[in-house]
Amino acid sequence: MSGCPLHSTHSPSSSPPVAVSTDDELAFLAEAHHGHILEERLALCRSALLAQQPAPLTCSELTWAGRIAWRNHARCIGRLYWRSLTVRDHRHLDSADEIAASLREHLEFAQADGNVRPVLTVYAPPNRPGGLAPRIWNHQLCAYAGYRHRDGTFLGDPKNIALTEQALALGWQPPSTPGRFDLLPWIVAGRDGSPQLIPLPAGLVREVRLRHPQFAWFEKLELRWYAVPVITDMRLHAAGTDYPAAPFNGWYMGTEIGARNLADTDRYNLLPVIAEKLGLDQRSPRSLWKDRALLELNAAVLHSYETDGVKLVDHHTASAEFMKFCEREKSAGREVSARWDWIVPPLSPATTTVFHTPMREFPTTPDFHAQPPVWV
Repeated sequence: MSGCPLHSTHSPSSSPPVAVSTDDELAFLAEAHHGHILEERLALCRSALLAQQPAPLTCSELTWAGRIAWRNHARCIGRLYWRSLTVRDHRHLDSADEIAASLREHLEFAQADGNVRPVLTVYAPPNRPGGLAPRIWNHQLCAYAGYRHRDGTFLGDPKNIALTEQALALGWQPPSTPGRFDLLPWIVAGRDGSPQLIPLPAGLVREVRLRHPQFAWFEKLELRWYAVPVITDMRLHAAGTDYPAAPFNGWYMGTEIGARNLADTDRYNLLPVIAEKLGLDQRSPRSLWKDRALLELNAAVLHSYETDGVKLVDHHTASAEFMKFCEREKSAGREVSARWDWIVPPLSPATTTVFHTPMREFPTTPDFHAQPPVWV
């Protein structure tokens, strides 16, 4: 969530539900209830699961499930704040229009005038195994279009080429002059499974114009990024039940934008551009031109978000917070599931404590899981 690499640094493959017993699936309820109430709720949920029905979680139980899923997620560095997650129970919504209105509320609440709030909104699970349920086709609520040209070149974000083509096929009209940072519409399917194109209202998505604290030329590159990363294509697995539409967000870690989204060669690939502006020698990697350009790009991201009052964490702070989270979990008698190559930041990793920390990933529940794109 906050500073969580699952936002943008990797493209995780889909994963099956955790193979655990019914009692293990429902163990998290002990953190929501005690005594006779716990036994009653366990019996009711066990009965539903045995009948191959979704667990009838209450709003309070769903809140615990969402928070613990964040606490459990092995690929997230920002779990220290898991108790602060706001969980919105919107399982009653069926139509694409209703869900779209709910998504607008989610984004507006999460943006919070820059003081980004962690939010999870949960929509209905399938009524039966293999049944239909609401789905959001986008990877994130905010994303920039990727246009593929006939000559093999592209414009915008290559990561979103497939989604852009799906939106175009559904009738989306991009700007008359396509650009590098055209916000994509949403594609939302209600319980009937039929996709609907949802145009974004003007001004809904808050964006940050990137500039550098020292180099005036940086602003002339006309780069920007959006304020809040709301992941929309992962499923929440809780109480033996899959929720295929469960958008959630934290706040960005700076390196997600500056060291991956804008820097990767298969994304915006801006390091050569910045190196040229810096006057760096790009003839040999031994000049460390990529490293120098990467550092200044990340400095610009941190400076711009701070100047605009948009919450964002640097990778050193995120690393220290993760270690504090691990200490708290150990004190609570819980082992932390963590995947090293997702937790370690992509910029100056050896300068962070997490780089030197052994980690082990193991199945947990509740948790968030990747799922294949709907059109696949």
